[in-house]
Amino acid sequence: MGVSRTDFLSRWHQRLLTRRQLLIHAAGGSLAALLPLPAFTASNHHTDSTVPDPWPVIDAVQQHLFPAEQHAPGAHEINALGYLQFVVSDTTLDQDERAFITHGVKWLQGISQQTYQQSFLKLDTQQAENVLQRIARSDAGENWLSTLMLYLTEALLTDPVYGGNTNQIGWKWLQHTPGFPRPPADKTFPHLLAKK
Repeated sequence: MGVSRTDFLSRWHQRLLTRRQLLIHAAGGSLAALLPLPAFTASNHHTDSTVPDPWPVIDAVQQHLFPAEQHAPGAHEINALGYLQFVVSDTTLDQDERAFITHGVKWLQGISQQTYQQSFLKLDTQQAENVLQRIARSDAGENWLSTLMLYLTEALLTDPVYGGNTNQIGWKWLQHTPGFPRPPADKTFPHLLAKK
C-alpha cells in the first residue's frame, strides 16, 4: 500500500521542523560565518525587536522564487504573502518555526548589505538571485528557502478560504477539481480550534 501525498508531505515537513530546531539552536556556526550579524541563537530569536518589518522582503523573495509568467500565476497572484501571514499568525504553529520564517529576513538583509551595500528590496533580478544562491549555501539558509517554498506550494494549492489560491487561480492553472465538500469559513482549522 502506497503512502498518501498528505502523509508524505506531513512527514517531510516534520523532518524539516526537527532539522530546523537543531539549526536554530546551533546557528552560531555556519550561518554566523556567512553574515556580519550577531549570531541567531535560542536566547535572542524570540524577542529581538530590532528586526524591521520582514514582510516586504519576504514578499520580494516569494515573487523571485515563484514569478508570474504569461499563462501562469506567480506568488502575487496566489496571495502567497497573505497565506504565509495567516500561517505565521496561527499560534498553534511551532514558535521556533514562526521566528525562523521572519528572522530569515535578517540573514538575507545581512548578505545583501555585505554583498551590494543595499537592501534586498533594491536589488535587480540577478543581484537578488546571487544573494539567494549565497544564503542557500548554508544549511540554515537552504532550510529557510525550503520553508518559503513549502508555503508557496501550499498557497498555490490551498482552498481559498485559507487565504491563498485567490479565486482558485492555482487550481485553474493546474486544471485541478477540488474535492467536496469544501470547508466553509466557519469550519476552518483555526475556527474549530478556537471553539475548543
